[in-house]
Amino acid sequence: MTDNEQLLDRVAAQARNTRPWGWPSLPEPVEEAALVRAEAALGFPLPPLLAALYLRIGDGGFGPEYGLLPLLDSPPSSEPAAVPQYLAHRESGRRDPDRPWPEGVLPISHWGCGMYACVDCRTPQATVLLYEPNADEADHAWYVDAPGLAQWLQAWLDGTGWYEEFNDGADLPPWPDFPIRTGAAHAS
Repeated sequence: MTDNEQLLDRVAAQARNTRPWGWPSLPEPVEEAALVRAEAALGFPLPPLLAALYLRIGDGGFGPEYGLLPLLDSPPSSEPAAVPQYLAHRESGRRDPDRPWPEGVLPISHWGCGMYACVDCRTPQATVLLYEPNADEADHAWYVDAPGLAQWLQAWLDGTGWYEEFNDGADLPPWPDFPIRTGAAHAS
């Protein structure tokens, strides 16, 4: 059994035994056709581990704090789904060049107060970023939460994420690729 298979088994067990706020039950996994529609709307593929979470465990509702967002549709949660969130953030970033949203960075979990955990779908390891819109400047709104999705899930399973009470005040490093990925490096 591969490391990702073992991780998926642990995530599935945890997902069956816990319910994030606002979720009455664990939603059914998405069908392959829904994943294909999501990737077509996004214009890029989901990282394999993220796709496996949606295809094998459930359409959101598990994970840290409020849990993963649904992929395409919002019910049973009141939280907007990941794909529409991404498309809305990209459009908003086009209208407000001071707050660009990087291409390929998919919001996967809402932390409240406009903050999101996001997966950089353009990196092989699926880096998880924290978007903190309450920062003073756009390039200070992005932080590296985990070097990869597997590590982010592991931190949730182990109870060692920055959001845990004992880690209150833990500093996350700024995301160094923000200026490159948004063109902010060339803006004057």
